[in-house]
Amino acid sequence: MNVHVKTGKLADLAAEGLVVGVYEGEQAPVGLAAEVDGAIGGVIAAVLKAGDFKGKANSTIVLHAPANQLKRVALVGLGKPGEATLETLRQAAGKGTTALRDLNVKAVTVGLLAEAQRGWKAGGEAYDARQAAQAVAEGSLLSLFQMNDYRTRDRDELKSVDQVTFWAADGEDALKAGVEAAQVITDAITLARELIVHPSNFATATHMAEVAVKAGKAAGFDVTVFEKADLERMKMGGILAVNQGSVEPPKFIVMEYHGGAKGEAPIAIVGKGITFDTGGISIKPGEGMDKMKYDMAGGAAAIAIMIAAARLGVKKNLVGLVPATDNMPSGSAFKPGDIFTSYNGMTVEVLNTDAEGRMVLCDAIAYAIKDKKAAAVIDMATLTGACVIALGTEAVGVLGNNQGLVDQLLKSGDKTGDRGWQMPLWKEYNELLRSDIADMKNIGGREAGTITAACFLQRFAGDTPWCHLDIAGTAWTEKEKPYRPKGPTGVPVRMVLDTIQNWPL
Repeated sequence: MNVHVKTGKLADLAAEGLVVGVYEGEQAPVGLAAEVDGAIGGVIAAVLKAGDFKGKANSTIVLHAPANQLKRVALVGLGKPGEATLETLRQAAGKGTTALRDLNVKAVTVGLLAEAQRGWKAGGEAYDARQAAQAVAEGSLLSLFQMNDYRTRDRDELKSVDQVTFWAADGEDALKAGVEAAQVITDAITLARELIVHPSNFATATHMAEVAVKAGKAAGFDVTVFEKADLERMKMGGILAVNQGSVEPPKFIVMEYHGGAKGEAPIAIVGKGITFDTGGISIKPGEGMDKMKYDMAGGAAAIAIMIAAARLGVKKNLVGLVPATDNMPSGSAFKPGDIFTSYNGMTVEVLNTDAEGRMVLCDAIAYAIKDKKAAAVIDMATLTGACVIALGTEAVGVLGNNQGLVDQLLKSGDKTGDRGWQMPLWKEYNELLRSDIADMKNIGGREAGTITAACFLQRFAGDTPWCHLDIAGTAWTEKEKPYRPKGPTGVPVRMVLDTIQNWPL
């Protein structure tokens, strides 16, 4: 994808397709829409006067002016003036860009920034031109994700955009800075999305490790991959237990980025890397099991966060941890009733082998604290179906032992569009994990499944500031959204990255 930034007069702009914003309730074109209307012969004014386009959020209409230097104009609704936010801009940019893509426009120009400040949310945060430019670029670039690696027929019928230009009349420095940041972030998210959407016979734990090693060399962070023999020596019982039934060897991927002061304790980013989850002996129903290739979305997000942080030059020390394996049923698979010893020495009674994510995460969290002396830990996992029931597909479940960290994640989620919702971690929930013969059980029953899963992980975090993000409902979408095509979303990469950049340690 070729990405360009351009400023200057509209009269000097030639575009195969131009995205322009209109606010709800405007009876005549205003601002950039008025300038464009004059250039294409009053078509926008006619459409608004006729009521064919009302400017409702994310509504779109494409106008044609084939004899003009602006061949097509995609009008996209921005909703009510005075209510625009960064997410408004992301969604509008995504809708406008894909509307032109679907008409096989190969070069898209996005001009939404001209309208952003005029309709900015009254009483909200001050308008920031660089952040607005970043939001517009994120929406456009993320909306164009496609995975066509496995298509062998009718490839010539696939519609794609080759070039995106972000245009504004002025403010080149802010526009350029915002677009450059967005490119780094969306490139990293695209890599995560590709990892997630690849089938598990391709995207094995070994493949994830290879991707991380290659990414580290390109972005500038160190990567160590622990093999099965290393995990046995280290006594990482959780990862090894889940891997018992597999023919694929496990990997423990450790990524280290040194952007902060020498000796400063790192923030640990832990991502669940279950490359395929059958449920093991506690096997899942067959319907929908194919989607369980996305059970490593947390691990893919961890790799993406490390890439983006390194390329952006974030001034923090980070350690990214991905315990990677699949969860398979076989004669050697771990079983309900088994007991394993985790990396920090606590014993766990297995009641359900489909609660495997917390078993690999607990080893990684303990390693982050014991070996890497992490100042804080954020883990991300497609952990519980209960979170989908509780919050649906719009919100990340957020649970933690440090309210400052929780608050920053929630704030970053609102800002980036990777929205979260806090759930309680009251001590009473821990009673559901009580085991008669081990330190704890790996499940707490049907009640409060998301919460008891987090309670399990909290025991390994101890007093270290820690937060768990359950992304079971948000890491994949079955319905196309404004800048999230059907499939992997890349949540919560932007939420966590913004938290890292803004949370004072």
